[in-house]
Amino acid sequence: MACRLPTQLATPGKLHHPHHAKTSTCYGALSWRRTLAPDAFLSSTQSSSTTLSGCSYKRPLVTCTAQTNVGAVNLAPGTPVRPTSVLVVGATGTLGRQIVRRALDEGYDVRCLVRPRPAPADFLRDWGATVVNADLSKPETIPATLVGIHTVIDCATGRPEEPIKTVDWEGKVALIQCAKAMGIKKFVFFSIHNCDKHPEVPLMEIKYCTEKFLQESGLNHIVIRLCGFMQGLIGQYAVPILEEKSVWGTDAPTRIAYMDTQDIARLTFIALRNENLNGKLLTFAGPRAWTTQEVITLCERLAGQDANVTTVPVSILRFTRQLTRLFEWTNDVADRLAFSEVLSSDTVFSAPMAETYNLLGVDGKDIISLEKYLQDYFTNILKKLKDLKAQSKQTDIYF
Repeated sequence: MACRLPTQLATPGKLHHPHHAKTSTCYGALSWRRTLAPDAFLSSTQSSSTTLSGCSYKRPLVTCTAQTNVGAVNLAPGTPVRPTSVLVVGATGTLGRQIVRRALDEGYDVRCLVRPRPAPADFLRDWGATVVNADLSKPETIPATLVGIHTVIDCATGRPEEPIKTVDWEGKVALIQCAKAMGIKKFVFFSIHNCDKHPEVPLMEIKYCTEKFLQESGLNHIVIRLCGFMQGLIGQYAVPILEEKSVWGTDAPTRIAYMDTQDIARLTFIALRNENLNGKLLTFAGPRAWTTQEVITLCERLAGQDANVTTVPVSILRFTRQLTRLFEWTNDVADRLAFSEVLSSDTVFSAPMAETYNLLGVDGKDIISLEKYLQDYFTNILKKLKDLKAQSKQTDIYF
């Protein structure tokens, strides 16, 4: 696949980053080679290719090259950009909306980049943010969203129904290029913990490649790798248990250090204000890593009822991924199954946080634990259910 980006976008910097010559057996891989050679800000040529192949995997060689003297043309003195002006990309997502709320609470002027949608993101406007319509898959819509912006915070990822590379690679490259060309002062990018260790998973490889692309762009930036969101456990485990529906899990002992997205947002803005962290790679992880079974057991105890657990063996995930690779129209399903398979392997998605807490000046005791988060959820939801039951009894009419 080839992609041609708008001619007004350019990225300085030169990157030649060879991955280790590591070969392993897998069911599909992402490999790409990108060359950027712009001649000037208003006349540049970019090309991109992405190839998916199966069977034997060899970690791809990544090469990005560009002229180092290319930048935005300052035609006249402009109005200084306020340091409090922030653009949040992916503002309607689980993490994005918490970033928006935190920014507004701390007095930032927040602009949200939102794709045109049938149901407008009115809740963002109600909170006090400005909403602008743009689409990372359409690079020509990006520049206008960056006018007057000091900091970009990128929380976006592609929707399940669209190709991973469309937003998470091509769209992010265009966003970074445009941010550089328009003089954005700082760029925050959220990535995935251990993405550099799983090149066989397209999304993780793309995240790692985007980290490198951002690093070589010359932008002041912070990369934050995340392990998992506590919020995601509500729909996956808590609600099905309360509704006595099936809870799906795997038989693998994967451990994930889930973190509350409100804590992630709070730590992000502390990092953003610390100039000593420019160019740093941080990993945010919760206080403890949990297996799927441990999470289910905790939910059962807090809900006061047993879960109807349906266990999916990892071998079934592998077989399903192999099967979907046979058809071109199911490739994206296979890519997402690859990510699921990593999460279902004998892996620990966690990281020691003592050094990060020290850098940020944060007390680890202030980070909410999964026990406390789920306890608050079940306490609130069970109280509401009890109140609703009481109200329904009060309104009963007897003849």
